[in-house]
Amino acid sequence: MKRSRLARIAAVAAAVALAASGCTGTEQKSGPGTDGRIAYLDYGDFGGGSNPQANYNPYLDASRLGATEYVFEQLITYDNYGCQAKPWLATEWTWTDPQTLVWKLRQGVKWNDGKPFSADDVAFTYDMLKQHKALDTKGIWRYLSAVEATDPQTVTMRFAQPGAAAFTLFGEIKIVPKHVWSAVGDPVTFPNPEKPVGTGPFTVKAFNPQQLTLGRNADYWQADKVKVDELRFHKADGGGQIDQLKLSRGEYDTNAMFVPDIKKAYVDRDPENNKYWFPSGGSISVYMNLTKAPFNDTAFRKALVPAFNRQEIVDKAQLGYVKPASQTGLVVPGQAEWLPKDIPSQGVAGYDAARADADLTAAGYPKNGAGKRVGKDGKPIAFSFRVPGAWTDWVQAQRIIVANLTSLGFTVRAETPTPEAYENDRAIGNYDMLLGVHGGSCNMFRNFQEPLASDQSAPIGKKAVSNFVRWTDPRTDQLIDTLRTATDEAGQKAAVADLTRVMTEQVPVIPLWYGAKWFQYRTAKATGWPSEENPYAAPSDNLLIITNLRPTGTNAK
Repeated sequence: MKRSRLARIAAVAAAVALAASGCTGTEQKSGPGTDGRIAYLDYGDFGGGSNPQANYNPYLDASRLGATEYVFEQLITYDNYGCQAKPWLATEWTWTDPQTLVWKLRQGVKWNDGKPFSADDVAFTYDMLKQHKALDTKGIWRYLSAVEATDPQTVTMRFAQPGAAAFTLFGEIKIVPKHVWSAVGDPVTFPNPEKPVGTGPFTVKAFNPQQLTLGRNADYWQADKVKVDELRFHKADGGGQIDQLKLSRGEYDTNAMFVPDIKKAYVDRDPENNKYWFPSGGSISVYMNLTKAPFNDTAFRKALVPAFNRQEIVDKAQLGYVKPASQTGLVVPGQAEWLPKDIPSQGVAGYDAARADADLTAAGYPKNGAGKRVGKDGKPIAFSFRVPGAWTDWVQAQRIIVANLTSLGFTVRAETPTPEAYENDRAIGNYDMLLGVHGGSCNMFRNFQEPLASDQSAPIGKKAVSNFVRWTDPRTDQLIDTLRTATDEAGQKAAVADLTRVMTEQVPVIPLWYGAKWFQYRTAKATGWPSEENPYAAPSDNLLIITNLRPTGTNAK
C-alpha cells in the first residue's frame, strides 16, 4: 500500500496522540516494581521533532515532548470513545446560565513540588492564555470573556455568548502552577526544561535525545490507581518498517502505527499477549457539489445511499481494519447514545444496487435504451469523481465506488489530482463528486457545524471554511445554533437527533467508512488496556488508560 492515507494518519497519531512508536532495543524483561507494581512499560516516540530538546511547555504543540500528557492535567478528561466527560481536577461543574460556568475543584491535590493546587492556578492559566494568544492553541478565548477564582476551590468562567459549544476544550487545556509560571518572562518561548511542575501521575526522571523516562509521582492525588513505576519513551528514527519489526518482536508495550496484515505481522507472533484495537474516527464520505444537478435533488441523493458497497471498500481498500460508517454522521457504536432509537441498524446502510436502481428511476432518473442513466433533461448523466492520487487506499476505494456508480448506468471519470489541487478544488467548489472527511470528535457542535452550517460555506469560486458541499438549509442552521447554546445533555441530544434526521432524510453527504485510530498493546506486563470488549477510553486518552492498567498475573498486588 506504500505511503497510503492510512499510514500517514498513523504517523501523526503515533507522535502526537499516544507518543508511542519506539522501542527499548534492550530485549530486557520487566520484573516486578515496587510494592508489586509494574517496573516499567515501553512506549515509543516522545515528539519534539527530529532533534528533540527538553521542552515541557504543554502549549507548544510543535516542539513539546510527550511527557506533558502525564505531568500536567486538565479540569476534566474525556473518554473520547464514548464521549463522556470525567471529573478530574474539577469534581463538578454547573451552568448557572448559558454564559456562566462554575467549577468546583478537587480538594487535596498538590503540585509535584509539594505546593497546594487551587483556583488561583486555574484562573492564572486561563488568563495567561488570554494574554499570550500564541499559547491559546485551542482557541478558548474565542468563547470566554472572563475567568476568576471566586474562592480557593471555585472557578467561575463567563462567556461572550452561550458557551456550551466550547465545553470539550476544557478536557484539552492543561493547568500550570501560578507559583512557577508567574515568574516566567515570556511563556511563549519558555521550554520549561528543568523538573516541570505539574499535578499529574508522573514526573520527568531522565531525558536525552534518544530516551525519555518518566517516574511515578508517589504523591499524586490518585496514586493508588497508578500501578506502573516508569514509562520509557524511545525516539523512533528508524522508519516505518523498522518500527513495525520492533513491534512484532514485542519491544513495545503499546504503540499506534499502521501495520499491513496486523494479524500475521503482530498477533500471530504472540497470540496470548499481542493485541490490537482500531476504534473508529471520522467519517470518510461522498461529497457531492450541491450547486449542480443532479446532486441538488434530495431524491437523487437518497437513492445513492445504498449504491455503494461499503463492506467491499472496508475489506479491499482498508484491509478490513475499519467499519462501514453510519449515514447519521455519528461514530457508532461509540456515540450510539446520541442516536434516535427509531433509526434502524444505527444508520449503517447496506449495499443494495437493485434498490438504488429502483429509487433512481422513481426519482426521475431512468436508464435509456443503451443502459445509460439519464437526467431530467433526458441526457446521460456524466460526472467526475476525485481523490488525491497520492492516497493509495483512497484510490483503491475510488475504483470500487466508480464501479458501483458505473453499474447503475452513470458515466464516471476517475480523477486523481495532487493533494494540493484536490484541497484547493474542494474548497472553491470546483468538483462534481469526491471523498471528504468530517466528524469523529466528541464536540457534537463541531461535528455538524463544520460540514453543514451555512456560515462555513462560500459561493462557488470562493474558499469555503469547511462546508465544502455548499449545504444551505435554514432548519439545519437553527439546529446547529440550538446545539451551540444548549447547556444540558438532554437539549444537546435532542438537537443531535434532529441533525441525524437531516443526514438520513436529506442526505447532504453520504458516509462510507470510518477512519481508524491505530492502537496495539501487549498484556505480558499490564492488563486493563482499552479494547473492543472494554472500550472505556480511546487510545489517546492517556490519563484514563494509565489509571486503569494493572500488573499481569503474578505481579498483581
